Amino acid sequence: MIDYVFVLIHGMNPKFKGYLMFTFFSNGGIFMYVILLTSIAAFALFCERAYFLYLRLSLNIDKAFKRVEVRLESENYQQAMEEVGKFSNHPLGRTLKTGLLKAGRRDKEIEQALQESILREIPMIKARVNYLSMFANIATLLGLLGTIIGLIAAFSGISEAAAAEKQEILAAGISVAMFTTAFGLIVSIPCLVGFYLLNNRGDYLIGKLDEKALGLFNILSNIKRQSAPA
Repeated sequence: MIDYVFVLIHGMNPKFKGYLMFTFFSNGGIFMYVILLTSIAAFALFCERAYFLYLRLSLNIDKAFKRVEVRLESENYQQAMEEVGKFSNHPLGRTLKTGLLKAGRRDKEIEQALQESILREIPMIKARVNYLSMFANIATLLGLLGTIIGLIAAFSGISEAAAAEKQEILAAGISVAMFTTAFGLIVSIPCLVGFYLLNNRGDYLIGKLDEKALGLFNILSNIKRQSAPA
């Protein structure tokens, strides 16, 4: 991938065609390996969270709630509970079950139970997603730190070099120093994209939980009012 980045920037210049990953890392110094470890950790985290949020929680929430709502319209709580049991491993299933278990109780009690259930689900949905943003910042800062240290080394080197060699040494030192910044950004940008994707997915799920919890609360409240003696 890094080879393609350089070819994209420098065209088909033979000087950059054969750029090897090993050369890229060795020129950038030890910070390149630290940034690489950061990218591996970020990639593993993204895969784990994406699998959980997009695959494990891939329920059609609107259709699932509609099936429960149909059962409740006939006041068949047993069938409604069985319907919820079909997706009991989903936050929606656990939240609706909590509400159904409180059916017939005071509105305040039902509302509080639903709110508590949602609050229990939020940390699980949002777990570790913010780490991707942290990894993006770490990669960027490590790249800048490597650049600064590389520039310090370059300027230290020219102070001891002959006048004719100073310009060449400085140019080479700056070029090497830029490697860490480039690699830091190469890692940081996908981390930020991954963070926003997962964070938006989490916000969507939490919003749906709030929406369906309110829907269940309204249904249970209406049933209780209709069954109350005049």
